[in-house]
Order: sequence, then structure tokens, then C-alpha cells
Amino acid sequence: MSSSSVLYDAPGPRAKVRNRIYTVVGSLAVLGLIAFTIYRMNVKGQLEPEVWNIFNNAGVRTNIRDGVLTTLQVFAVAGALSLVLGLLLAVARLSDHKAVSRCATGFIELFRAVPLLITIYALWVLFLTYKENLGVVGENSGFWALVIGLTVYNGCVQAEVLRAGVNAVPRGQVEAAYALGMRKTQVMTMLQLPQAVRAMLPTVISQLVVTLKDTSLGYVILYPELLYAARQMANNIIVNGENPITAVVIVVGVIYIAMCLALSWLASWIERRGRRARKGIAVAAAAEPVVELAEADQTLSTPKDGSA
Repeated sequence: MSSSSVLYDAPGPRAKVRNRIYTVVGSLAVLGLIAFTIYRMNVKGQLEPEVWNIFNNAGVRTNIRDGVLTTLQVFAVAGALSLVLGLLLAVARLSDHKAVSRCATGFIELFRAVPLLITIYALWVLFLTYKENLGVVGENSGFWALVIGLTVYNGCVQAEVLRAGVNAVPRGQVEAAYALGMRKTQVMTMLQLPQAVRAMLPTVISQLVVTLKDTSLGYVILYPELLYAARQMANNIIVNGENPITAVVIVVGVIYIAMCLALSWLASWIERRGRRARKGIAVAAAAEPVVELAEADQTLSTPKDGSA
């Protein structure tokens, strides 16, 4: 029997040569693009020591640090709230009550269709307009507009992810749970949701990475997150008669990549732990029989009255 998959044909000699050629050509193209970019940056004076020396300034480092902390603060609040909202919306959409299910469906479809930037901007304007009536929320209108906007949009996406995970649970398990006398709430909380969360955990973490990156939309409402801080620095600092926009963008981009990679590593670590937990209990070795086979045969062949 062939060991190759029916979905993949093993490449032949010509295909292997062609793949090697494509790999070399693609690698050379990428290296050429990188070399051209470095050359243009050198021509424009973006590689001068004075341009990159601005990051040794204490004020610049403080602004970047404050931007990172503000970004992580928004992400922590919005990420946690989006998971809670997603769970509630998923359960509501799977409800047997038509009114609850339709309301949840309408809410999800509405905020998935509206661009996130519009939602954040509308909330910001709303909080500024009713600043006196909203109290604490009005005093932090930028923060809450960004957090609530991220929560609503990503919560709707997380709801669809969890709903897909619940529907992926084998129907036989659900029917067996109902046959044992469990109620729908018990089946959902004890059977379907744990399996859905475990199965869809990589997708959930991926959406959290999107939430982290979407915090950069706060610059539109003048909230001092990392991208806004970078924009302010790039516009206010002048080196050799020009603004160091390229250097600031590169550094901020590396910081965003590092934060997203850290979150992705956390997702991989949680997934590995989940796989180890699913290995189950080892089957115990069979014990020695209590009665030897020969003795058992003799006992069965001997009449109860003792006669031959």
C-alpha cells in the first residue's frame, strides 16, 4: 500500500528540480528587495547614526514605554471583556428561545458588518457629547471608546468561533447526555463548552492577536497608545533637517511584532499543555489469574457428589 497521501502526490525528479529553482529565485528576490530597501534608506540618510541615536534619549524611551503600557492596558481589558461577551453571545445564539437567539444573531451580524474604526469613532463622539452625564466614563472617553469598540467587534467574532466549536461536538455525546437526564444548561456547561473551548483555542488566541493589533486604531481618537506616541515623536523630532519617520516606524513595528509573537507563543504553550492533558489514563497491566487453568479444569470436571 502506498504511503503517500491521496491529497498530495510525491514530486518526481523534474518537480524537485523545479521546486529548488523556484526556492532559489524566490530567495534571491527577497534578498534583492531587502538590499534595495537598505540602499534607498542609505541614500535618504535614514541609516545615519544621528537618526537612530534618538532612541538613546530618555524622553523618547519614556514615550515608547508609556505607549506600550497603554496599549497593553487596553488590550488586557478589551481582550477579557471580548471573551466574556463572546461566550454570552454564543450561548444566546444557541438558545432554544427564538427571541433570544434572534437578538443575539442580529447583534453579532450588525457589529461584524460595521467597520471597527467607525464603531470606535462613534463611541468617542457619544462619550464626549454626554461627558457630564457619563461621569467616570466621560472622563476617560478615549479609553472606554477604544475598549468598548474592541470588545463589541471581537466579542462578536469570538462568539462565532465558540458557536462553531459547540456545533462540532459529536451529536452522539449530546444525545447520550440527554439520555442520562441532564438538562440543556448542564449539557452546555459540562459537555459542549469545555470541548469547544479546547478545540477552538488556537483560533481564540489568534483573534486576541487581532485585538492587540487593533489597539493601534486608538490614534484616530487621539488616545495615547503606542502608534499615537510614535506618530507624535516622528512629527516633533527633527534630525538632519528631516523627521525620522522611517526609524520610528521600524522600531514600533518591531515592538508590535514582539508582542504578537509573545501572545502566539503563549497560545502554543497552552495548546501543548492541552494535548498532554488529553493523553488519558494508562491501561493497567493484566493481573495474574487467581486460579490456575489446570486447577479450574479439574474443578469443573469433578462432580459435586465426589463420584468418578
